[in-house]
Amino acid sequence: MGGSEPMIRLARSTDAPALARGMRAIVEEGDYLATQSSTSPDELERRFRKAVEEDHALLIAVDDEEVAGCAGAGPTRVDGVWSLGTWVLRAHRRRGLARAMIERILEPARERGVRKVELEVFTDNEAAQALYRACGFEVEGVRRDHYLREDGTLRSAVVMATFP
Repeated sequence: MGGSEPMIRLARSTDAPALARGMRAIVEEGDYLATQSSTSPDELERRFRKAVEEDHALLIAVDDEEVAGCAGAGPTRVDGVWSLGTWVLRAHRRRGLARAMIERILEPARERGVRKVELEVFTDNEAAQALYRACGFEVEGVRRDHYLREDGTLRSAVVMATFP
């Protein structure tokens, strides 16, 4: 975008409103996240604050003083396994931000003894699948007709994982 290089840093509680606005923009696109549009901005903000407070690995990409993207990873119900989620605002895509955040977020996973980082990506999001493969993720399976959308349609997701 502007004159300076984007910066990737740990998220702080004070970033929660900007993160909620960014995620809301991605949710409204309707193509990339399982989060429903009926999820309130307050709920999104609460989730981001909680992730920071619980010391999950939560990174943000800042470009021209705007939160341009986010990558978060945290524990699942299975010991030693984390789940990863990422998003980048439309105006900031295809600039390497997601890849840089993913590569950085795997560091704290390794440091904390995480043996596996998993994610889900919609089956038709081939660009994201290619990115995840380039970052060392492998396909583990498909969740057919797994996500019920607000319009009544079902979406399938590819399950991918890496072993940091």
